[in-house]
Amino acid sequence: MQVFDYSYYQKSAEYVKSVICDTPDIGVVIGSALGRFTDIIQNPVVIDYSDIPNFLVSTVKFHDGKLIFGRIGEKNVLCMSGRFHLYEGYSMAQLSIPMRMFRLLGIKKVILTNAAGVVNADYCPGDFMLIRDHIKLTSLSPLTGPNIEAFGDRFFDVSDMYSSSLRDKALRIANEMRLSVHEGVYMYFAGPQFETPAEIRMASILGADAVGMSTIPEALTAAHCKMQVLGISVITNMAAGIVPAARLSHEEVADTATRIAEDFSEYLKRVISEL
Repeated sequence: MQVFDYSYYQKSAEYVKSVICDTPDIGVVIGSALGRFTDIIQNPVVIDYSDIPNFLVSTVKFHDGKLIFGRIGEKNVLCMSGRFHLYEGYSMAQLSIPMRMFRLLGIKKVILTNAAGVVNADYCPGDFMLIRDHIKLTSLSPLTGPNIEAFGDRFFDVSDMYSSSLRDKALRIANEMRLSVHEGVYMYFAGPQFETPAEIRMASILGADAVGMSTIPEALTAAHCKMQVLGISVITNMAAGIVPAARLSHEEVADTATRIAEDFSEYLKRVISEL
């Protein structure tokens, strides 16, 4: 049985530290089809996930599977271009690896981005949503198992997991850029199938504004490590049943992400510069 102790995560961090030779200020995770953001990272140092000891490998189309270190303005940024999901066959415990590695590299603030389906009828594909809170009905957690006190307490508060102070800054920047931005609740579904119309009706009743298959394991792990989290969803499609007879596809997600790629990259660049 694989043991995820402190030294397990340390091996990943020590390797990355030996390659980048500097301390990152901010960690970023790029969601499905949003990888063009990495083109604006200056003086990039690129590490394949497969080269990092005890790390994971992304198997999803539109996820590059690379760790990129470089500069955005005056900030050192470590960016995951491609993430990992429960539906790929990884356990929740394995999904703790990236954020714990980030923490061991000295990162205290993370920006988690994703492509999400819209539940709230006031939102449109191409809008941005700053995650205010989330709903996760599955009892699975990346923190199940023996607690590692060096990262955080066994029981910890998540009432401000999505940092209100970071969100306020991101909201101000979006308004200055005249972007269509909302603050809302993200609901986690394990996937890989898209949600059913009945599940989307349930999500709406429970108060969700958008749905997706990622981000929450990372956010929980980051919160456990006492890292500040900013969550940004790019609304890429209408969820099942919102538009009658519409068929959902990953290609639709990619098409919308491509359309807003320039705005997304510029927005993220400005947010990073001001955090």
